[in-house]
Amino acid sequence: MSEKVLLIDDEEEFLNALSERMEIRGMDVKTAATADSAVAALDNNEYDAIVLDLQMPDMNGIEMLKAIKVRHPDMQVILLTGHATVEAGIQAMKLGAMDFMEKPADIESLTEKIKKAQAKKMVIVEKKTASKVSDILSHKGW
Repeated sequence: MSEKVLLIDDEEEFLNALSERMEIRGMDVKTAATADSAVAALDNNEYDAIVLDLQMPDMNGIEMLKAIKVRHPDMQVILLTGHATVEAGIQAMKLGAMDFMEKPADIESLTEKIKKAQAKKMVIVEKKTASKVSDILSHKGW
């Protein structure tokens, strides 16, 4: 099963190059170059992982991560940045980011992290489904 990924970055050339490299590896990749287009993409689709740029002009990655976690708390987010700081990395992880990587990210390493994100999301979905089934069965007299 191919991984569904939303790639968010304001640098169009980088966005196109990285999405092409990810698609060659069999991933289903959608892109967003602005915060508004990213929010619209998130509200209308399901993703296994989001790869998010830390520095964007309309909303920085930390603010976007907060907005994503409010609306989609189970979403697996990997932050990418060309301006990494320890503080930003720690803040991102505290806010629920799955990982934090520096640009240019090694595509093999990024691919592995996306596969882990997909597996983690599948476990979360399975647990939620099992909980719902258990809840339904406990309220029905079957």
